[in-house]
Amino acid sequence: MDKGPLVSVVITTKNEEDAIGRLIRSIKTQTFKNKEIILVDNNSTDKTLDVARKMNVKVYTVGPERSTQRNFGAKVAKGKYLLILDADMELTPELVSECVELAESDKKIGEIVIPEQSLASNYWGKVKAFERSFYNEKGDELTDAARLFRREVFFKAGGYDETITGPEDWDLPDTIREMGYKVGRIKSEIHHYERIDSLFSVASKKFYYALHAYKYLGKHNIPMFGPKTVYFLRPVFYKNPKKIIMHPILSIGMFIMLSAELIGGGLGYFIGRIRKL
Repeated sequence: MDKGPLVSVVITTKNEEDAIGRLIRSIKTQTFKNKEIILVDNNSTDKTLDVARKMNVKVYTVGPERSTQRNFGAKVAKGKYLLILDADMELTPELVSECVELAESDKKIGEIVIPEQSLASNYWGKVKAFERSFYNEKGDELTDAARLFRREVFFKAGGYDETITGPEDWDLPDTIREMGYKVGRIKSEIHHYERIDSLFSVASKKFYYALHAYKYLGKHNIPMFGPKTVYFLRPVFYKNPKKIIMHPILSIGMFIMLSAELIGGGLGYFIGRIRKL
């Protein structure tokens, strides 16, 4: 019986002992069985590696950032396809099978976007989940970022840019699309568990990611002021005014959160560009 092409699932971690078991279980219980799991850890000080090893996962220690970790995972992978995941995710059962079926149906598909459903337990996490629901309900070309790649295409594109942290999730998919490959999209979802402690933590994270944003924008000729960088200019929010009106508490929180992210990201962008980080 044909098992289908091998899929290499690459996970990056740093101190994820509370989340990694859930993700690994969801990978192991996929209806598609021909897969390998590669965990690339950035020097965790908790029990992340212990959990992964007990679940018979291949473990490597590589840093200093996600792009380097992901590229390393891709290099040691043996699969025809690469599925790049973060530790705070959980896969629905048919996800890998649907990705493979779509990719095998058309060799011109170089990457596949997987919709994400955000789940949260506290207010700011629910606000972020509410924001992301605008992008994920029907897809949004502006914010979609592929997670499954044809391995040969991944390396033709140069993998993730290791000088960028944050926008690399957009940078590689944009590069592959610009090379002329098709972008696929499936219906099965990733459950993404939002972990936001405070408004300050959101702004700080955006500041850090934005330090290298000028490199990404320059590579793809994206304007500094536009819907990619200024959240309030994104058409997806204005296409669904009823949703905003029906959820006033979340909508007010979203406005506050996006404002904080815009300030943090703006500061990070200008500091990064001035210092040429």
